[in-house]
This record gives sequence, structure tokens and C-alpha cells, in this order.
Amino acid sequence: MNVPLVLTDFLDRAVTLFGDKKAIYCDDRVFTYAQLNERVNALSHGLRGLGAKKGDRIAYLAPNTVEMLEGFYGVFQLGAIMVPLNTRLKPEDYLFILNHSESKILLVDQDLYPLIEPIKDQLQSVEHIIVHYKEESCPEMDYEQWLAAQSREAFRREELSEDDVCSLLYTSGTTGDPKGVMLTHRNNYLHAFSTMHHLRVSDADTYLHVLPMFHVNGWGAPFYYTLNGSTQIFLKKPTPEAIFQLIHKHDVTVIHMAPTVLNSILQYAEREQPASHHPLRLVIAGSAPPAAFIAKAESELGWEFIQVYGMTESAPLSLASIIPAELQHLPAEEKYRMKAKAGRPMCGSKVMVVNEEGREVARDGLEIGEVLTRSHGVMKGYWKNEEATMAAIRNGWLHTGDMATVDQYGNVDIVDRKKDVIISGGENISSIEVEGNLYNHPAVLEAAVIAAPHEKWGETPHAYVVVRPGLTVTAEELISFSRESLAHFKAITGVTFVDELPKTASGKIQKVQLRNGYWSEKGKSGRFVN
Repeated sequence: MNVPLVLTDFLDRAVTLFGDKKAIYCDDRVFTYAQLNERVNALSHGLRGLGAKKGDRIAYLAPNTVEMLEGFYGVFQLGAIMVPLNTRLKPEDYLFILNHSESKILLVDQDLYPLIEPIKDQLQSVEHIIVHYKEESCPEMDYEQWLAAQSREAFRREELSEDDVCSLLYTSGTTGDPKGVMLTHRNNYLHAFSTMHHLRVSDADTYLHVLPMFHVNGWGAPFYYTLNGSTQIFLKKPTPEAIFQLIHKHDVTVIHMAPTVLNSILQYAEREQPASHHPLRLVIAGSAPPAAFIAKAESELGWEFIQVYGMTESAPLSLASIIPAELQHLPAEEKYRMKAKAGRPMCGSKVMVVNEEGREVARDGLEIGEVLTRSHGVMKGYWKNEEATMAAIRNGWLHTGDMATVDQYGNVDIVDRKKDVIISGGENISSIEVEGNLYNHPAVLEAAVIAAPHEKWGETPHAYVVVRPGLTVTAEELISFSRESLAHFKAITGVTFVDELPKTASGKIQKVQLRNGYWSEKGKSGRFVN
């Protein structure tokens, strides 16, 4: 029997097995899965009433709320395509994405509506704008009033194929216009089964939505936590104080976040010393955090640290750094270093690291190559961009653009993005390694390392540093610290002190902004000695 793998199955299961469970907490509102399902049905009825049909794109600009969650399933029942929008873009970015995706309906949070107002008259395909938490002065449709007028009865779903595109996620577009990643029901369905196995997801879990659901490691959560009937806590603005309050209020068992958010959590914990009274799985995606972060999270907070790796184009996860049983005897420090790596392939994913000749790198932790992946989660392609699709997927493998080594146990260790590797005097330098070293300095709160132009060596590492409040440090001290603990060619040769580092909505440091700004400034001065 060949049963289509479609995502509407996930909420169906939660309603059947956990329908009366109070599972959805958003501010002061609480919903059971049965009540959530009624709202989803009303949403689907309402969208159909506005003329939405199978294949149409429905865009969402919203933080982590119950409205965002019900959007996924309400859109899927129509056979329509969910287009989650990054909440930290500029109006012109939304103009490009909404027009390029040809989105028909836009649902937006009131707090984010001012980002849409300036471009409303230039939207070519959007026929309706509906506002969550609408204020009286806003001229658009009120979501709750509109939803209340719809039927709660079971929705007559469109016939779905597992190969139908269900979501269209736009990449950051740091080197050009954003690209729309097409993911199918099958992509997300099989990815959910793999992920929930490795993360040990169950109905006993309480998941706190910290990563935004438009982010690739955040929007996967509505699938596998819903499928398992887990309790879900929604948080619009994830400050360290709010995170700890909700952890203790709801006995949260699992959170996904970016390394920079973890850093702020650790700083808050060090300062405020909040109680941590129960086990919690901390899932980190993004640039690998220093092993010192992992040690603090596990030894001081008592949380289990799990590093994962993936990208939008692979739905997203391919690797997980979970220590296997046969290596549990290793000393704690060695396990912390291992957990800081991207890890080993997850079920359903094949991953290899290849050099410039296309051969797999040696398992010596030294030879660097590009990460390639092949899995059920790899995208169908880029929306209306066949050329970019063919460049990314070659010979059946997705070329990630991430550079890595592989250790003796098969753990992949991401050393940099291809464009972020620093080549100094012919030597490849991992900016991540240099940053990890700087985090060992007591005065460093945050650090980002980029390639700086140099007349003799071509490039050398330059650090952007945020200093811990109440402490001081000079550029000379940091350069000396770097030279004492790293090979000299890897040591930083310059420092720029800043109040904050530019970050994406998910907390990832935007090195491209730092790099472009630095090279532009140096280019103006005509001097490239760092």
C-alpha cells in the first residue's frame, strides 16, 4: 500500500490521540489540540472564501504565535503553499519576495504591519491583507473577527500528493536577491521522522518556541512536536529573562536556539543565577559554539546540549552531534569538544566532505573540504530559478558551500562557509576556530572574525569584538592573547570594538555586513595593511 506522505497527517494524529490535552500556550491563551484544529478548519474555510486554491502562495509575516502555527495546517488543507517571511527584513525585501513568489494573501502581525505599509501599492499579486492582533486604526481585515465568522466544521481538503510543494522559504540573499527554496510534503514528512528520532521527541515534551518559525530550524518544530502531541509554548520576543520564566512556569523540556542566543542565556544565568530544576534538551543550530559554552550549559545549568547542522535547502537537518554509546567513556572535556562539532549523519541523510578533486577528505580532522548531502529532505529546487538549482544540486548531491573536516569517529566539523575561509599566505584559516579562541578571554562577550586584506599575506584574521560590561581590554591585549594560544598565522592582526554585532532574526551573526563594511572602508583609504 502506497500512502502519500502529507503533513496534514500530523495534526490529525495529535487531535485523535491528544485532542483534549491543553497543549498550546500563547500569552494568556490556552488551547487543546481539538480547539487548535477548529481554528485551523476556520482558517481553511476563510482562505477558500477569499478565493485561495491549491498551489496558491499564502505569505505569513509573524513572530512565534498560535496564529503562525495554525497557518501551516490551515494553508496545507487547501493544498496551498506557505511562505513564511523573515521578520527582520526591510520593506523592499518584502516587496521582492511577495512579488517574486506571487503570493495571493498576506497575513501579518500588527507590530510588523508598518513594514508592509510603505510597499502596499507596489504589491502585484497580493489581493488580501489580514492582520493578527489588529489595532482599530489599521485599515486591513481583523484576523480574529474574520476567523470567528468562519465554520469550525471539518474542512473538505484538496487532494494532496507527497510531491506537492508545501512551503516556499526565502534565503537571506546576502549575495543577491533572495532565492525561494521549494520544499515538498515528502521533504518535510521524512525529515520530521528523522529529526524526532534523534531529538527523542515525545508527548511528554514541552517545547518552547525560541527560534522563529520562519527560520528553517524553527519552522520544522510545528511538524514533529505537533505529530507527537507535545505541549508548545509560544514566545514573541525571546529575551533571556522571558525564556527562564517560561522554562520554570511550564517545565520546558526542549528548546532550539542559535549560538548567539545561548551566549545571552549563559550571560544572564551567570548574572542572575536562575534556578534550573529539571532536565532540558538544548538544540543548537548555526555556527558551532565554543566548547566552553557547552561546558557551561551542561555543568552549570544541567541541560543536555545537542548540536545539529543543516540548511534551508535540506529541510533542514542532516547532522547531529550526539555522543554514541561506545564513546561515553571519554573525558568530559573531550565530549564537550565533540559536541561542538556538527556531528554524524542523521537517519535518511548521506553526507560526505570532498576536496577540490571530488575525493572524500581523510578522517584526520585536518583536511578541509566542502560538505555535500543527499537526502529525502533536499529541496525540489529554487522557485523560478533553474540556473541556481542546477548550480546547487549536481550529480544527485546538494553542494552546501560549507567547509569542514572529518575526525576519526566520522564527526563532521564545520570550519567555515566557503566565502568566510581566510586564506593567509596560502594557508586556510577557520574564522570559527579563531572566534572560539577569543571567547576564552574573560573580557570578550561576543566575537566575529573576518578576512582583512593584507599587502604581504593576502588576508589575515580581523576581529570584531563586543566587550563584557564592566570590563576593559585593548586591541593589543587581544592580539597578544590570540598569538599566545594559536599558531601565529591564525592569530588576529587587528580588532574593531563594537557595541553589538549585526545578526539575523535567528541570532546568526551577519559576517557579510562586517566584511563588506571593512573592505569598503579600507578600499577608500587606499591602504590594505592590517
